Amino acid sequence: MAAAEGTAPGFEHMGLDGRLLRAVAELGWATPTAIQAEAIPLALEGRDLLARARTGSGKTGAYGLPLLQHLLRVKAAPSAVAQAVRALVLVPSKELGQQVARSLRQLAAFCARDVRVADLCAHADLAAQRPVLMEKPDVVVGTPGRVLAHVGARSLSLRHSLELLVLDEADLLLSFGFGEDIKALLCHLPKIYQALLMSATFSPDVEALRELVLHNPVTVRPAEPRLPGGCQLRQFAVRCGAEEDKFLLLCALLKLRLLRGRALLFVGTLARCYRLKLFLEQFGIAACALNSELPARSRCHVITQFNRGIYDYIVATDEEAPAGQPPRKKRKAAAQSKGKDPEYGVARGIDFQNVAAVINFDVPPTVESYIHRVGRTARADNPGTALTFALPEEQEGLARIEDALAGENGQSMLQPYKFSTDEIEGLRYRCRDAMRSVTKQAVKEARLREIKDELLNSEKLKAYFEDNPRDLHVLRHDKPLHPAIVKPHLRNVPDYLVPPSLRGVAKPNLKKRKSLRLPRAGAKRRGGSTARGTGNPLQSFKYTHRRAKRRAAPPS
Repeated sequence: MAAAEGTAPGFEHMGLDGRLLRAVAELGWATPTAIQAEAIPLALEGRDLLARARTGSGKTGAYGLPLLQHLLRVKAAPSAVAQAVRALVLVPSKELGQQVARSLRQLAAFCARDVRVADLCAHADLAAQRPVLMEKPDVVVGTPGRVLAHVGARSLSLRHSLELLVLDEADLLLSFGFGEDIKALLCHLPKIYQALLMSATFSPDVEALRELVLHNPVTVRPAEPRLPGGCQLRQFAVRCGAEEDKFLLLCALLKLRLLRGRALLFVGTLARCYRLKLFLEQFGIAACALNSELPARSRCHVITQFNRGIYDYIVATDEEAPAGQPPRKKRKAAAQSKGKDPEYGVARGIDFQNVAAVINFDVPPTVESYIHRVGRTARADNPGTALTFALPEEQEGLARIEDALAGENGQSMLQPYKFSTDEIEGLRYRCRDAMRSVTKQAVKEARLREIKDELLNSEKLKAYFEDNPRDLHVLRHDKPLHPAIVKPHLRNVPDYLVPPSLRGVAKPNLKKRKSLRLPRAGAKRRGGSTARGTGNPLQSFKYTHRRAKRRAAPPS
């Protein structure tokens, strides 16, 4: 966690309860981040806040600590107070909801008897959540749609008890189609309450929410770049001449193990998500698919296991519409009709841990989408790399992103990723072979099979895993789907196909670890980098090519 600049007060000087300070120390938060240093004192004064800070800057702590402090102060009042739901946190996706609930419980670890947190994103059935709400937890976390459903079913009452409302990732709440739900929910809230609106971007949607929810707010906008600086986050752009070049470059990066550490691979559509997963399977590269068609329980389990180090690669969709597309309310209904979860969200808000690199296999549709995708790496003080592949028809979108993120001198933050295509030309015929095997029918069958398997894992095994939680880690999500013909010879890369300048770096045939044991803190990972992702995760073709030339040059 990066410290706030200047002489901002530490957590111990903010008037926080000692139990919260103990939890902060347990989490390793030495000093407040910029957003925390500005937002926490104002929130403790009872002010409404409109706060903007980049992803990974500690926004959850910025509202979580004042929220818990307020509840502890109420509980410590001399006169007895009735147990009631006093705080509501609205989130745009189930995945983010589970993460927020987990973070709040960590902050309340030393006052768990006094403050209870209910997560309405954990189960799909309203009836299963009703007993939890009947106990009147102090904090409720959920999506606007789920909270409104409980209010309509009279299992949740907020009109006479709510004192604090938080809208997390506010820029997504309206764009995910929750506008009408929020308006309906506001009719069930008291006239007076404190509201905190947190967002990574300020957009027209956020301004609309501000008018709906906030009363005479203070705007908190720390002076910080929208993404980490170049010394922490290295951003590259690769201009590919054809679709085949994208697959070729990705094959070289992963199969030759030039990309070190864990990575998120973002694509634009569901079909491409499975196409890329099947393509990687041809080369024996295991990857998880993460998209809105999978059950919520399976998606959250994938994220948890990725953070534990069990998987190295996730192929994800953020499924965001390009700018200018019609309002999301219609898209929400369409998504439901096709079996997609409208409360799904991966690119934004989710805390993927120790991600060494983000690869935009498809150019993000908007600048905000790029910021949130790339924000999955280089979090806190860790280094990271972002690599964006762009076809000729995607150049306009890439130029829009470069212009928006240009430095003060107008220089693009996305540097060209230079390499010698001739160096990896020997892998091209293998990529063509793999791409021919991944047909449209194979992609369709893969989607159906994955959904069927994950539904089985999510529903039929739910009761077993509740009784045997230690066995849950055995459940894998990166198993091969095999609807396409897998050609065994593609798994191994012969030495003659490894570029001469990369033979000292590339390790194409390293065996995958078989056990699920996690590496010790600070232990070396493949390629020599530590588990926290230190070191350069992306080897430069240009650098190694020049180094090889210097070594081969005859003496003068």
